[in-house]
Amino acid sequence: MTKPQLTATDLAALFDAFNRHDIDGVMAFFASDCVFNAVGGPDACGTRIEGAEAIAAAFSGVWGAMADAHWDHHSHFVHGDRAVSEWTFSGTNADGTRIEAEGCDLFTLSDGKIVKKQAFRKNRPLIAA
Repeated sequence: MTKPQLTATDLAALFDAFNRHDIDGVMAFFASDCVFNAVGGPDACGTRIEGAEAIAAAFSGVWGAMADAHWDHHSHFVHGDRAVSEWTFSGTNADGTRIEAEGCDLFTLSDGKIVKKQAFRKNRPLIAA
């Protein structure tokens, strides 16, 4: 049986879970065989991370590296099996440098879950400590 597709309200709840650093709340929106293309990495897609367990570890790693990681001003829309979220990411590295940059996620949805998340973020210099 096909589940209803995620809505913009669901994506807002996803980002609220990201901001609480609630890995269980975040991963409830992802399929077990999901794919995440991170904002950076050596490949054209950034770094591709596959499977819910690996993706949960990657998200948790961001929170571990930046205890104040936050996605602000997030907005969302869904059209069929595709969705977009826009946000401003901010966080502080261990050395005190900060990042603040606008970004977006492109999602592919299936059976009420996220099956692919592609993250994009403006590339700008770090803000000095």
